[in-house]
Amino acid sequence: MQQRYVGNSGLRVSSLSLGTMSWARETDEQDASALLRTFVDGGGTLIDTAASYGDGQAEAMLGGMLGDVVARSEVVISTKAGLTTSDGRRSVDTSRNGLLSGLDASLARLGTDYVDLWFAQAWDPNVPLEETLSALEFAVRSGRARYAGVSNFNGWQTAKAAAVAGFPLIANQSEYSLLHRSPEAELIPAVEDAGMGLMAWGPVGRGVLSGKYRGHIPADSRAAHSRLAGYVEPYLEGAASSVVEAVAMAAKGLGRTALDVSLSWLLSRHGVATAIVGARTPVQLKEILDSTLAPLPPQIAQALEDVSNPA
Repeated sequence: MQQRYVGNSGLRVSSLSLGTMSWARETDEQDASALLRTFVDGGGTLIDTAASYGDGQAEAMLGGMLGDVVARSEVVISTKAGLTTSDGRRSVDTSRNGLLSGLDASLARLGTDYVDLWFAQAWDPNVPLEETLSALEFAVRSGRARYAGVSNFNGWQTAKAAAVAGFPLIANQSEYSLLHRSPEAELIPAVEDAGMGLMAWGPVGRGVLSGKYRGHIPADSRAAHSRLAGYVEPYLEGAASSVVEAVAMAAKGLGRTALDVSLSWLLSRHGVATAIVGARTPVQLKEILDSTLAPLPPQIAQALEDVSNPA
């Protein structure tokens, strides 16, 4: 698997990252262990998690595998703090106390002295940006995080954070795919101008671009799960359908999978350092790792961009 630098930093990560949002919920420990080993054996290095995933259980599950399933030195770990969900209600706290307390708890669950990349997971309108950035800087200077970044910040928020920070922010983690191209308007120019790299989550349109929802909803899919249906539903109707069909047609013509076409298009875009794939099962991960990830023919890429044009 290709290794890429994140922005202008010296941090190298795999072009695909393994997301753990489903761990300790839809993905049990046995499957998570298989996912981790298979991903590393396939050349993957970056494992992305967050304190909010499974209320910390995803981090704990990953921590329990370090040293047994994979060596700590084999992986690059990114995690996030500042966002919690309780009783379906989303709460953001990127205060210095909230972030650093969150980082200490993450390190304890992961069973490691440091994370490679640490994010403030969301913009907090109630906390001065300088305070949020001071926590990120302290984590880096104290060695508890090797690098820091921001997650789910829009274009002007990212530009402001980069301008105010007295240290390098190396990454922004945000949604980007053929079904969600709004980052191209302001976010990606801001990321590139700041020397940051984009870590794209939802790179397969929350699973929809794989084509598995064409005509029906599989019983084992996120859309069929009461807790996760709302995550997928925005891309199951309207203009998204024409994009899905275009990807399927391109895949058939190229003799590749829809997953491969979607990921290959994304990884060729400006500013993208890595695509975070949230495979829930070893079977899903195998299909992803079997992708060629080769650049699409220019005419195919242009056709997909025309169909998915956010305008």
